[in-house]
Amino acid sequence: MRQAETGIVNDSRKRSFLPDFCSIRMVFALVIGAELLAILLTLAGVESLQGFSTELSMRSLMIQWVALVGISSLCLVRNRLARLSSAQAGAAAWLLILCISLVTALTALWLLREPFYSSRSVAFLVESLGISAIVTALFLRYIYMQHLWRGQVEAESEARFQALQSRIRPHFLFNSMNTIANLTRADPKLAEEVVQDLSDLFRASLSDSRRRSTLGDELELVRGYLRIEGQRLGERLQVVWDLEALPEQAELPALILQPLLENAVYHGIETSSGPGTIHVTGRYRRNKVNISIRNTLPPAESAGLRREGNAMAVENTRQRLQGFFQGESQLTIGEVDGEYQVRVVFPYPW
Repeated sequence: MRQAETGIVNDSRKRSFLPDFCSIRMVFALVIGAELLAILLTLAGVESLQGFSTELSMRSLMIQWVALVGISSLCLVRNRLARLSSAQAGAAAWLLILCISLVTALTALWLLREPFYSSRSVAFLVESLGISAIVTALFLRYIYMQHLWRGQVEAESEARFQALQSRIRPHFLFNSMNTIANLTRADPKLAEEVVQDLSDLFRASLSDSRRRSTLGDELELVRGYLRIEGQRLGERLQVVWDLEALPEQAELPALILQPLLENAVYHGIETSSGPGTIHVTGRYRRNKVNISIRNTLPPAESAGLRREGNAMAVENTRQRLQGFFQGESQLTIGEVDGEYQVRVVFPYPW
């Protein structure tokens, strides 16, 4: 486990800490940030309200120009910056923005027909470059710290994933082998299908947790898992599928749904002497995929006497989703109409 955690941290450090400057989200955030900076600088330097609008317009034009030209330039050279170390990429990006700021300031002086060597022009250049240097440095420092935090979250998620695998695999494998042994005598063809489902599940389980999968593959995987458990539990396990127009090509972390279904079986169905039902509901609304997993609770569960260990898979899934979708996903748990529900929401397209 220690080697896996170290490997992810090293892999995270190899990736460039600079974000995707070509994304619409980054452009929008930068435009908003640049305008807030223009308002702040105008409020700090304006002497009267009469000149506020004019001063704000001039500062906004210059700062927005530097921001947009800067992010366009970083977008164009992002592949080259990705080959550099973090320090080299940060220094190159910082110098690039300073050069753009200098050219913009000189262009503004030329348009205003101000002499380049006058004291007023020199003060304007020093002020422009100073503000640009400080703000750019703070911005690069912020995204670098975000990069380190994301790497730490990935390492913790991998450690949780490995711990979860080592805990649930013997329990599930033992039950599955007993099921296959019984089916081999009674129904060899069905036993072969169960072996195929089991091999698909373990192929996914043994893969790298950082591997990307699709929603369609994950749903097919959990269908195979529930078929295996259905052979073992018989009529005690009832599954109701209610999926409507889900984007099966949507990407998400591999093996993200199966632990939640295993929790539903382990904590909701196995602990009940009577039949239980698992409802799997899926909807796609407003560019968000909603997956809900609900399972009936035996009387002891409704009173709060739950088996231990439920939180581990849920928290691991939450951390992996948060790391993959950079905080844009949600995983909520609770009781709805006497049933235990886990609800997963993530954006698509992403």
